[in-house]
Amino acid sequence: MKLATVRTATGTAAVRIDDDGADRGAVELGAVDLGEFLAGPDWKAAAAVADGPRHDLAGLDYAPPVPRPEKVFCVGLNYRTHILEMGRDLPEYPALFAKFARALVGAHDPVEMPAGSEQVDWEAELGVVIGAEIRHATPEQAAAAIAGYTVVNDVTARDFQYRSVEWLQGKTFERSTPVGPWLVVDEGTPGEISCAVDGDVVQQADTSDLVFPPADLVAYISQIITLVPGDLIATGTPGGVGHARTPPRYLAEGSELVTRVEGVGELRNTLVTGS
Repeated sequence: MKLATVRTATGTAAVRIDDDGADRGAVELGAVDLGEFLAGPDWKAAAAVADGPRHDLAGLDYAPPVPRPEKVFCVGLNYRTHILEMGRDLPEYPALFAKFARALVGAHDPVEMPAGSEQVDWEAELGVVIGAEIRHATPEQAAAAIAGYTVVNDVTARDFQYRSVEWLQGKTFERSTPVGPWLVVDEGTPGEISCAVDGDVVQQADTSDLVFPPADLVAYISQIITLVPGDLIATGTPGGVGHARTPPRYLAEGSELVTRVEGVGELRNTLVTGS
């Protein structure tokens, strides 16, 4: 099952994406976005039987699945290949940082170049969306609290990131982080993750290369703070980032960024001048 938030003539709407069979369309779920919908009781069953207004799939304008999550957690150095290319040891604990909701854009929206940065980099990531309030969870409880998966690209201003030992300032520029196009629920384990820049595949790995898999991350973060429906966790990027290349390679205005996670979905974004 695929759930999304789409922009309509009157605002936004949470929808179920029916893209198989003859009865194709985006069916409204009765909420303004997935953040509101996931906070409701028994949301999974409600999504399965929803029969609201229907929109054509062609031309859907995807907002981020949860446009205004309470929390966006990101994980650094969580793929073995990326850790090794950065010359680091495997971590004992996840390296966590945060983003703010203003950083998020939809699956096909323009991505704004971080103003003042000359080292704008790509980071394809598997996104995890929380579907139930959870605190001090076991890995089993954490797995049950995952609503589903989405696709993220943690576009990063490396020169801002490395101005200090804390990474936040390079990671949360406004309108820099595409997410979507939908939330995939109960569709199995995500597979290969990849990123292409102007048609050149620059990252390619399997999500099984994660040092800390999704349930472990949810359990760990829940020891620190209560996770609530709609919270987003970007689980880290594999090897192949531009900053680690010799010579380094960065994004530029007009760059076409395609981010895929097998079994989840695809983002297609163009880099534009930021503000």
